[in-house]
Amino acid sequence: MTDPEQTSPAQASRADLSLHLTPPPDITTLGGLRQAGWVSLSVADEIRRNAAARIAAGEPLVTGVLGFEHTVLPQIENAVLAGHDLILLGERGQAKTRIVRSLVGLLDEWLPIVAHSEINDDPFHPISRFAKDLAAEAGDDLPIAWVHRSDRYGEKLATPDTSIADLIGEVDPIRVAEGRYLSDELTIHYGLVPRLNRGIFAVNELPDLAERIQVGLLNVLEERDVQIRGHRVRLPLDIMLVATANPEDYTNRGRIITPLKDRFGAQVRTHYPPDAATELRIAEFEADLPGRGDGEEEGRVGAPAVIVPAFMAEVVAELSQLARQSPHLNQRSGVSVRLTIANYETLVANATRRALRNGEAVAVPRVSDLQALISSTQGKVEVESLEEGREELILAQLVAAAVLLVFRRRVQLSDPAAVIAAFTEDTVVHAGDDLTGAAYAETLALVPALDEPARALAGGSDDPAVLASAVELILEGLHLTKRLNKEAAGSRATYRGRS
Repeated sequence: MTDPEQTSPAQASRADLSLHLTPPPDITTLGGLRQAGWVSLSVADEIRRNAAARIAAGEPLVTGVLGFEHTVLPQIENAVLAGHDLILLGERGQAKTRIVRSLVGLLDEWLPIVAHSEINDDPFHPISRFAKDLAAEAGDDLPIAWVHRSDRYGEKLATPDTSIADLIGEVDPIRVAEGRYLSDELTIHYGLVPRLNRGIFAVNELPDLAERIQVGLLNVLEERDVQIRGHRVRLPLDIMLVATANPEDYTNRGRIITPLKDRFGAQVRTHYPPDAATELRIAEFEADLPGRGDGEEEGRVGAPAVIVPAFMAEVVAELSQLARQSPHLNQRSGVSVRLTIANYETLVANATRRALRNGEAVAVPRVSDLQALISSTQGKVEVESLEEGREELILAQLVAAAVLLVFRRRVQLSDPAAVIAAFTEDTVVHAGDDLTGAAYAETLALVPALDEPARALAGGSDDPAVLASAVELILEGLHLTKRLNKEAAGSRATYRGRS
């Protein structure tokens, strides 16, 4: 995989499309192309050659995707080297579309076509009537144009209203009005698939495509025989077909015709990040946080710096991991990685809002900020029908479970009895997302036994905001392990000893 310290997954994905173009070759005719020794390859052979070069150099075929190194990516390498069409099966938020778009980077940067061809005709082997006629007339003077690889990729989101005209083509009434006969092949306006000849065509959510449209797609990709309003046009298209689908739709509901399913040489099952550490890495690189982007945020007067303690980031990642195991949530719809990213951004946003209101220079998320994650989580998960009306309670329980996991992993109390004993019946500690970091210095003064574990959890930091975050995690962890009582109202809470 790419070095995460040098590039984010989003940046790596964009880099595959080579937005910084090199100039195309200075060849403008078929004769010049012959003299240069250019060799025409099929899309499968072109991708296979470039993939083999990457693998031999130890470079990944797909960049910007984490957690698939030993599972998904080897299968994709096999499919590409075998020259297979590919379908990716997985729930939402498993980077299927990103993987598909990254395959564009395996195409040659520039491809010669017959100039003005609608379907990227190969100058050596034209297939459209326009290109054939022009080649017969011009010979070696046939004009050549160059197409960048980013223009050789197209995708279609399968929807019930997708028509044959969208994918294959239709008679163009304007061309008929210009004086051409309906029997003239040049009256045809080609659809998306023919226009991606010698490229990659992707269909997202393939089972949602109507069966009659699936038949038309199969006809193009398997039989190479297109019929448009009575025209029988034989187009030996050269296309790599890549599709994505939800396993529930693809394997169980029978919403894809069997012959089209048989068209795919490789079926690859994607998955969610296998552990919280990988989930966290993705969130950290994808999240849109203050200071990211063009750097303007960093220069704004009064904008607080953001510090996310490792233990708070882990809580966000563990929350998603627990959500994918919860029997109260609909697992068929999946729990997207976008949930982790949105929660990470919301956590930072709530801390930033507090810092702005309190005039603090540093924004540090803490446990009381987790209340804000309810709003960013509810829209990305589906509760089971029996649990309707209990969404907030279920999410609050998942948040508490994530905090408890991190507390047990992170906090080591050298003398737990001394900490608990410090909370007498008269000892009341306040916490909340509106309190300043300095307010927690009073807590440490009130309960000195918290000072050592809080500083250890904070990594030795003396920043009041970081210490406040550590104190809140310890207090909440002691409550969740039933060693402190807690009274909560929204994001405000009080902790006291158990009588």
